[in-house]
Amino acid sequence: MPTKIIKPQNLRRLSWLNERFIACSRSERGQSIVLVAMAFFALLAIAALVIDGGMALAHRRQAQNAADAAALAAGVTYIKGGDYRLAALEQARQNGFETDGLLNDLQVYNPPISGPYAGQRHYLQVVLTARYRTLLASTVGIRHVTNTVEAISRVVPPSWGEMLDGFAVVSLAPHSNCQQHRAFWVHGEATLEVQGGGIWVNSDHPTCAFIQQGNGSIAIQDDSPFIIVGGALIQKPYLIKRQAPGLGYMQRAQGGSFPIRPIVGASPLPYPPPFVMPRPSCGTQIARVSEDGTTMSPGHWGENFPPPGVTKLKPGVYCIDGDITVEQDLEGTGVVLVIGGDTVRFSGSAKIDLAAPGGGPLAGLLMHAPLGHTARIILNGNAESRFRGAILAPTSLIRLAGSDSAYGYHSQIIGLRIEVTGMSNIVVKYKDEQNYDAMIYPSVEFIR
Repeated sequence: MPTKIIKPQNLRRLSWLNERFIACSRSERGQSIVLVAMAFFALLAIAALVIDGGMALAHRRQAQNAADAAALAAGVTYIKGGDYRLAALEQARQNGFETDGLLNDLQVYNPPISGPYAGQRHYLQVVLTARYRTLLASTVGIRHVTNTVEAISRVVPPSWGEMLDGFAVVSLAPHSNCQQHRAFWVHGEATLEVQGGGIWVNSDHPTCAFIQQGNGSIAIQDDSPFIIVGGALIQKPYLIKRQAPGLGYMQRAQGGSFPIRPIVGASPLPYPPPFVMPRPSCGTQIARVSEDGTTMSPGHWGENFPPPGVTKLKPGVYCIDGDITVEQDLEGTGVVLVIGGDTVRFSGSAKIDLAAPGGGPLAGLLMHAPLGHTARIILNGNAESRFRGAILAPTSLIRLAGSDSAYGYHSQIIGLRIEVTGMSNIVVKYKDEQNYDAMIYPSVEFIR
């Protein structure tokens, strides 16, 4: 095969092309380094945004939780008269935000210095400034992310007032079931008519905190609420109703009432209830019966009450260690019955006219079973019976068995559990001036 000879001019052209190729290659390599460097910094910035941004948001949430806890701790300590600022600092430290003047700083203001509660002395403001040290963002000059959060708590001072916001009939049981330990049970043929105050059921049972069975019914005679913490098991919804007060049976049947649905899912009341329990005392006084056997004076009574033949109670406090069984007529004004026995039973055939004291430290308190004392309290009476004053039994069952009295109970009825039964109407007309006011404990409310 013949050898191909390259001419000199062609060699010069090839040399020139080779030099151009080498120069272009070097130029492209320099451009690639710049592009790679730019891409690296872009990726680093994105990684810093994702990682440090997410961590900074999580750090803010943690700081907010710490501030919330610090505000509550400050409020509780404020009520007790302690160093609320120190309490807030300690609470923040326990949540990982110790004040060091560099990364974290916490200030407590009473009253608040900014916001809608500024200058109001029953509010405490906690401002937490927390700095998050970045991981990747520091390579691009961002060394810290500063989170400033605040929380406010409200201190409610102690006060005298209506027990449990003035609800007329209250079941305090925080828990219940659908069988043996029902919190609020309406059954039989009874109708509970409530005017003023409304009804509160504190049980958290999701389906049967309140139970309606048979023809038992509830009639709210004004705009008072019917509130249940848990859920309701209602056999006949049309028997839970609201009606105008003073209507007769025919007027109700002609449209004077309409069904309502209780409010469910409310926040529970604390138990034991958040007020100071009354402490009625008989001292060393012994209850005595008059010579004619019809009248009784106040004091301690260690037997069943009242003694046979007694139909009238003098004003004062009766500390009764035995059972209370009232089968004859009984009247008394300015009396307080302190329940110490296992059973209280008022007969449906008796005319009972009892009224609490109108003044003094026990004003408005008619019957009281002390906290921790479990009794079964069955309230009844004939159509002429009248009760005036609070019936307070926070650890007892109260059974309203009907009386068909138009006057009924001018009472606030508070029990652990409530049962409504019988064949008659049960009228509860709550009026604050006729019932006991208690010392309400101070409390702390978290605002934001």
